[in-house]
Amino acid sequence: MRSTFMGLEASKRGLFTQQSALYTTGHNISNANTPGYSRQRVNMQPTAGYPGIGLNTPQMPGFIGTGVEAGSVQRVRDAFIDKQYRQESNKLGYWESRSKAIEQMEDVLNEPSEFGLQRSMSLFWQSLQDLSRDPENGGARAVAVDRGVAVAESLNYMDSSLKEIQRNLHNEINVSTKEINSILDQIAGLNKQIKEIEPNGYMPNDLYDARDVLIDELSEYMPVEVSYTPSGGKALDIAEGAVTIKIAGSNVELVNGVERVNVEAEYAKVKGNEDVNTHPFNALKVSDKKSIDERFEYDKAGKLTNATFNDFKSGIDYKELPKIGKLKGIIDSYGYVEEKVAIGVEAKLENIKGLYPDHMRQLDQLAREFAKAFNKQHGNGYPKNQAVENKDKDKFEGSKDFFLTKELSEKQQKETGSLKDDDYKNITAGNITVNKLIQDDVSLLRAASENKNDGEEGNGANAKALSDVQHKLLPGLDGSSVQMYFEGMSGELGVKGQQAARNEFNAATMMESVTFRRASVMSVSLDEEMTDMIRFQQAYNASARMMTAVDETLDKIINGMGRVGL
Repeated sequence: MRSTFMGLEASKRGLFTQQSALYTTGHNISNANTPGYSRQRVNMQPTAGYPGIGLNTPQMPGFIGTGVEAGSVQRVRDAFIDKQYRQESNKLGYWESRSKAIEQMEDVLNEPSEFGLQRSMSLFWQSLQDLSRDPENGGARAVAVDRGVAVAESLNYMDSSLKEIQRNLHNEINVSTKEINSILDQIAGLNKQIKEIEPNGYMPNDLYDARDVLIDELSEYMPVEVSYTPSGGKALDIAEGAVTIKIAGSNVELVNGVERVNVEAEYAKVKGNEDVNTHPFNALKVSDKKSIDERFEYDKAGKLTNATFNDFKSGIDYKELPKIGKLKGIIDSYGYVEEKVAIGVEAKLENIKGLYPDHMRQLDQLAREFAKAFNKQHGNGYPKNQAVENKDKDKFEGSKDFFLTKELSEKQQKETGSLKDDDYKNITAGNITVNKLIQDDVSLLRAASENKNDGEEGNGANAKALSDVQHKLLPGLDGSSVQMYFEGMSGELGVKGQQAARNEFNAATMMESVTFRRASVMSVSLDEEMTDMIRFQQAYNASARMMTAVDETLDKIINGMGRVGL
């Protein structure tokens, strides 16, 4: 026999369930503008019918429903779209960092423009041509020397600016690894909270959202593989559990439950380079996993003594790094060694690769071959009368080379005479300068040719030959002239810049498309929530009206029956 009060219980359950749905709708509306929030829904399910199943079950026609209940409150997500989003985030992170690095290099090279290296060289060649027409003009000599100084200073400026950007990239790598470690720490902390809540039968949806936001941020730096471990206990079937994160394509676990690793960038030493902020990337050091509690060490007084990881026992070299991601993009621009170098072993310059090392090496080669060709021709000429060999031998010998390194003093130049071929390997874009003897006495500029009488008045044949150096095809520059080689450098950089910008645009377009699809699933639509609010409100009202009807029925049974004739 069914209970007389059964209808009240079914209606009461309807009231409570619709009320929960209304509360969840209100929660969605409140978080409509919260970044990373996933809309939630109440999974309604009918309660067990009456009568139950068993030997003592009363025999009666039909199987009467007993109402509804909120089985769970679940967030609305699509794991496949999440994976797509993170894959596109990898690509966009790489090409954004790559494009930014190339743009900064283009700003330094500043070609074509009225203030770049090409303009400085054009003015230098023009000044030498002017000098060839009037070699006795002190003003023309001073202009030619000053224009040579301007060329050297342009090379110096470009080298120092590129190195400064490279130092910034070095800092950016270190900041990125610190950010990665912070994200890993937060994910491990959220895993701990989730593992404490899920076994009690609850769904910590807001903690899931916070964790997914962190995984999204992590995927911008490097591609990751995500898996889940159930929490056990009374955890619901739809509970996600603790997350385990690996670097994609490797067995390196970054987070496993409440344990996480620490990562740091390791740099290779370079012979002769004391600037540690420009040493190439060697490997990504990975520590052993520690729990978020174990990594904090305290002394007897309870004072925190150590909150870092010191046991780096493995490393991921450049070849093992994932091919995409913001971190990889920064490293590719900054510079790296393809083959991991053992600690204490110096990396060879020819093994250092990367956007900035490659272009700075080309710039050094340009400065070196330019100085070598110009000095060779300059040494074939003669200065003005007052500085010829028989009058001032030291100045005559010391001024043979027009371009020197900043480290080479006047005394050393006088002692060594002209530079030897092996000496030119020390000339770089960063240290090239005009011989100080010539800067101090412009008459030492060798404008006269040697096939004339020494110091002959009006002879400017060598100045013309110096100007013609611009057209010489130099073996050290791949058979190109100085101008052609620099144009090739600028053109190559332009092509790389276009490719990076195009790939960045494509990645951003794909990212926007995936973001839109993702938002269509997980984001809060206020129109939809308003519709749900009205729907749940009407259901709540109907349950309340049903309870009133049952109450009136019970009132008739209790107060109206058994009083026949009264």
